Formats: sequence, structure tokens, C-alpha cells
Amino acid sequence: MARFWRVALGSLRDLTPIVLVIFFFQAIVLQRPLAELIVLTEGAILVVVGLTLFVYGLELALFPIGETLAHALARKGSVAWLVIFAFFLGFGTTIAEPALIAVASEAATAASVAGAIADSENARASYVLGLRLTVACSVGVALVIGIARIVAGWSLPRMIIAGYVIVVLITFLAPAEIVGIAYDSGGVTTSTVTVPLVTALGVGLASSLGGRNPMTDGFGLIAFASLTPMIFVMSYGMLVTWA
Repeated sequence: MARFWRVALGSLRDLTPIVLVIFFFQAIVLQRPLAELIVLTEGAILVVVGLTLFVYGLELALFPIGETLAHALARKGSVAWLVIFAFFLGFGTTIAEPALIAVASEAATAASVAGAIADSENARASYVLGLRLTVACSVGVALVIGIARIVAGWSLPRMIIAGYVIVVLITFLAPAEIVGIAYDSGGVTTSTVTVPLVTALGVGLASSLGGRNPMTDGFGLIAFASLTPMIFVMSYGMLVTWA
């Protein structure tokens, strides 16, 4: 329980400045009624409780699971299984990412209003599914690339620079309507579900391999996870447009 209360106090400390700013603007600048301030207080309490449980769950389960699986697969000595696990971990965590679901839904609504797709429930659902699957596959590929980099000892800066050169080049070729969505898709993959497991996987793998430093080799997977969705989504947009 000591760890739980430590996490709770940390969450309260982190959220206090945000809550104070919101309360100041609500009460002093906008002068909202007391009833709205009460609702805001209830919401702030729920946010603190939710963040506490989430962070506590990360420390209790997700971080250890990611590191343990990486250690076990490294000891098994099978690169193929490690690659398969990395792909499906990236795919599974991303397809369930709440931020991606929200962005995909908004993108589908905007696309239907703009006339890019039919203004129907089926068309929007198909657009959302296609976007989510594209981003999820891209993160799976990103983790495969990241795992290969750790195992082979490739240079992270060179790979990241090369990746962003590709992003810039594809930006000029992709339809303008998909570019903003693609760039936002790169950001939403580095959110609540994906980051903890991916980070733990990288650190655990680097710790298990001889000659690898967890600080210099264990991190960098998140960079690939935010880079490849931009490439994949813009390519997806070009494919849909030109098909």
C-alpha cells in the first residue's frame, strides 16, 4: 500500500498546477456559476484517481511484463519469435489505443463532411477501420525495425534521420487531405497503452543482450513508433486516391 499512496501523491502533485489554472480561469476570468465549479472539482478528483490507478498498474504489471518477456525471448535465442512478438505487441497495443480511436473517428467525420468519402455510417466505419489497421501495422513494423536495431547494434540517429527524410519526401506526394491526419497519427501512437510496454520491451531486451547498454540501446523504439505511422498513413492515402 505504501507504493500506492506514493503514486497517489505523485499524481496529485503533477495535476495540481493544471487544476489550479483551470479553476482560476473558470472562477476569476470566466466567472462560471458555483454548480460548474462543483462539477469541475468532481472531475478533477476522478482524474487523480484514474491517473493513480493507471500509473500504479504500469509499475505493478505492464513494465515487469514487457521486461520479463524480452528477457525470456532473448534467453530462448530465437530472433524469429522475438520479431513476431514485437510486431504483434505493436499491432495489439496500437489498435486498442484510445487516442488513435478518437483521431480516426474525427478523421472519418471530417472526410465525410468534406466529401472525400460517402456520408454514411458504413463509409465512416470502413474509413476508421482502415486507418486504425494501417497505423497498427506501421507500429508493428516499427517495433520490428527497433528490435533489429538493438540486436544488430545499428545507429539510431542515422535511422531516424533517414526515416524523416522519407517522411518529408512522401509529404510532397501524398494528398493534402491525408497529410495532417498522418502527422497526428504519429503522435497518438505514443500514448497511454503503447508507450509502457514498448519502453519495457526495449530496455528488457537491451539488458539481456551482451554488449548492449540499456540507456543507449534500450530506448528509441518510441521514435520509430511515431515515425512509421506517418509514412504508412500517407502511403495509404496515396493508394486510396490513386486506386
